[in-house]
Amino acid sequence: MVLLSQNDVRRLLTMPDCIAAVEQAFRLYGEGKTTKPGVLGVHTEGGGFHIKAGILGEEKPYFVAKVNGNYPGNPGRGLPTIQGVLYLADARNGVPLALMDSAEITNLRTGAATGIAAKYLARKDCATALLIGCGVQARTQLQALAAVLPLKQVFAYSIDAAQAKAFAQRMAAELRIDVTPAEDFRSVIGRCDACVTCTTAHEWFLSAADVPPGMFIAAVGADNEHKQELQPELLAKAKVVTDITDQCAAMGDLHHALAAGLFTRDRVHAELGEIVAGKKPGRTSTQEITIFDSTGMALQDVAAAVAVYEAAALQGSAQRFGLVDRSS
Repeated sequence: MVLLSQNDVRRLLTMPDCIAAVEQAFRLYGEGKTTKPGVLGVHTEGGGFHIKAGILGEEKPYFVAKVNGNYPGNPGRGLPTIQGVLYLADARNGVPLALMDSAEITNLRTGAATGIAAKYLARKDCATALLIGCGVQARTQLQALAAVLPLKQVFAYSIDAAQAKAFAQRMAAELRIDVTPAEDFRSVIGRCDACVTCTTAHEWFLSAADVPPGMFIAAVGADNEHKQELQPELLAKAKVVTDITDQCAAMGDLHHALAAGLFTRDRVHAELGEIVAGKKPGRTSTQEITIFDSTGMALQDVAAAVAVYEAAALQGSAQRFGLVDRSS
């Protein structure tokens, strides 16, 4: 069994490789070639835990269970918001294969899903994007967008202006594109082709009136039923695509639109896997507003974890340890 740290994950898994792995997971899910992944949430004061599990692969299937703690107040304590561990096993025989840091896996695969959604739902000439929220997740969101879109200019907004400025400087140097901090996202959103919301908001802040025709929106922050980023009226006027509709109906921005009575489940255009598999179309008009409601699918974790594990095995540099004495 191998042990892989956060630095190991960063070293072994690039964003393009993560996008390729996660896109294949969505394709297999859309083709009905995977079992439905599971999710369990346990809330505590000031945060909570979620457990996601799934099996992926045909000739050589893998099982992954991810346990993440999510505590929004942790940065004030000098701790990461998200911490956790991911367990990888051979799904043919149950043999444990790896334990690895789950925070970086979560960041990478969440960004990758947005990149895949943008590939199918954003306009092909999408050159300008807005990020609302400049925390840890914003980094991989922008990395993924830049990997699939011809971005030339990015605006970064945060309620913490210093955070937005630091993020813009760091990402401009990394990606070599124009990344500019915005004092007010509404002053720049009309100039943008794509928008990613990755905040911890509990009330919507992006309205139907804010969004120009033809925009692609990835709503990433609402990963439990108490969080919300998009006005229900915005979903009502858009083409809505989910990662998993059942999950989004329970805890995504879709959840709030359904509760408000402004949207019905049958109006969801597709799950992303159906589009990747070619069963349903993606964007069909330059003027339609497309929304990807991203709540995080366990199969994304499996795909990313397998890519990390196989890269580690190929390099032979991972730390090994045993849980069971097989000689007894």
